[in-house]
Amino acid sequence: MGNASENKPRIPAGAGEIQVNFCKNPVCANFGRPASDGVQARGPGAKDRDRDSYTVVSGKGGPFLKCGKCGEHIPIKSNQAIKEEIERLSFYLNPKKSPSCPNVKCPNHDAILIGNYNKDKYWAFGKTKSGAKRLRCKTCGATFSIKPPEMLMPTRRHKMSHKNATIFNFLLAKVPIRKLSKRIGVSPQTIYDKIDFIHRQCLAFAGERERFFNERKVERLYIAVDRQTHIINWPTADKRKNIVLQALGSADRESGYVFAIHVNYDADLDTDEIEDDAENSGDYLVSPPFRKYARVWLKKEYQAKAKLPKKEDTSGLEKSVIEGINSSYNEINARDDVEAYDMPTPDSMLPTKGMIVHSEYTLYAHFFILKNMLRGVNKVRFYLDQESGIRAACLSAFIDKVLEKRCDAFFVRINKNYTQPEKLGLFVKSKREIEDFRESNPYLSELADFEIRRLMIIAEMQRLVELGKWKDRWLLYPFPHMSEPEKAICYLTSLREKSYDYDNEHMARLYEKASLHPIDRFFMQARRAVSMLERPISSASTTGRKWHGYNAYNPAMIAKLLDIYRVYYNFVEVGEDGKTPALRLGLAKGKVDVEDIIYFSEA
Repeated sequence: MGNASENKPRIPAGAGEIQVNFCKNPVCANFGRPASDGVQARGPGAKDRDRDSYTVVSGKGGPFLKCGKCGEHIPIKSNQAIKEEIERLSFYLNPKKSPSCPNVKCPNHDAILIGNYNKDKYWAFGKTKSGAKRLRCKTCGATFSIKPPEMLMPTRRHKMSHKNATIFNFLLAKVPIRKLSKRIGVSPQTIYDKIDFIHRQCLAFAGERERFFNERKVERLYIAVDRQTHIINWPTADKRKNIVLQALGSADRESGYVFAIHVNYDADLDTDEIEDDAENSGDYLVSPPFRKYARVWLKKEYQAKAKLPKKEDTSGLEKSVIEGINSSYNEINARDDVEAYDMPTPDSMLPTKGMIVHSEYTLYAHFFILKNMLRGVNKVRFYLDQESGIRAACLSAFIDKVLEKRCDAFFVRINKNYTQPEKLGLFVKSKREIEDFRESNPYLSELADFEIRRLMIIAEMQRLVELGKWKDRWLLYPFPHMSEPEKAICYLTSLREKSYDYDNEHMARLYEKASLHPIDRFFMQARRAVSMLERPISSASTTGRKWHGYNAYNPAMIAKLLDIYRVYYNFVEVGEDGKTPALRLGLAKGKVDVEDIIYFSEA
């Protein structure tokens, strides 16, 4: 990232292999073809002089690419910001090595830091979530971290280690910090210190198992992706505004394994230092995707957006799944940037420590990290929450597999606004409809229920409903479930002649597997297990502001507790079959004891 400059490229330069500034419409000839970052030829014969088919246009949310093939407007994004977010979120997956620039093409790749030797080749760049020192290469801008000796074998240096397992277990049994402090006879600060330690151990334990998953050959995976909002309590009575964070998670449909849970908050950044540098370097004068600090919400930028009229939140009020889909499309169309869903409001504020990351950069990083983790998977199917930013990030990271028809993506929309008796009524009605369908033709009487379901889905595929500005075609799923009583599914990766849209049997199987339940179950269990993750409440006196006695006051706690619970959920918690998600996926040989995580050592 450089300083502000009037001679900026047409689009942000690529960062390594990352270049996401292309048309995201799968049926467009420009799908996956990035715009040129060079000056475009003009005048007669320009098309024959290496001119691409994009036009850069301005808008309220920043510059956009207008696709000359299909007319879509694509928000321009900073590839460097995506790379930085990938490095922040995936540091635990990197094996220990001699500290030097990780870019193999950089002259500093061999400039290993030993004491003060080669120190002049790097800048200090904050710390990682685990407390490791982060550095930035002065030559190429790549970042990396160095673990101090005490972090390599933390279990040997941690005081009161006999209480670690007790704190771990009580923490995931919804015991609030103050009650936990009194119960085991230590100060609240000691509990927070122990959480930091447990968090480091959980990441080290998971990293040792997950960093090699990309070498495994897996035929196919079906992955559910959804998001969850977390509210941080206001710190003082005179600042009654919430810090709002977004968490994005991905879970395997078959095993339940949660591959990643990422929160758009960087606790390691120094707010004052970055704000001063943004002012001095002229970052505020540059359009957002070209900024040095494009990844994070800067103070003036946040305040300007927060002054805009607040849009009424109608989520959860829809009477049908179609109403919910249309409501989401309307909300997305009203945005300045269709990929950005974390807009400030008059009731929200920035944290005083650390910085909030623009949600779309966390989304992009999430899918690029998944791309690396799933490198050995032959075919992957994504079932996504209906969110344009999630769709764009998924297609950008997996563009090669999409074009090869080894990756497909679907929107899944669930209407959960039903009482338990209503859900049961829908379920019973569905059973009756299956029997009616079976009895409608004599030859169906010998078919199994799953075969009947697929035939009914194929019949429903002839009645797809076009919704939204983009005329997306939605299938109304005919089999309600207690956890997903009303559901609609939209196929996002049709490539026309390359697609198997017309292979009805194959498409019916993909529609049948569509669900957000694997990741929604994790989110629900996390809220039930950890007091600080519990859903907050609001009242008429606080309008849009929300507060809960047990919620966190420090936003860093949200990411730490979600990380801790993810490891517990994957490796410790067993299902009705007596297996953990990690065991089902092949990442563990059995249920892991909490002590094995707490006292894990990479040495």
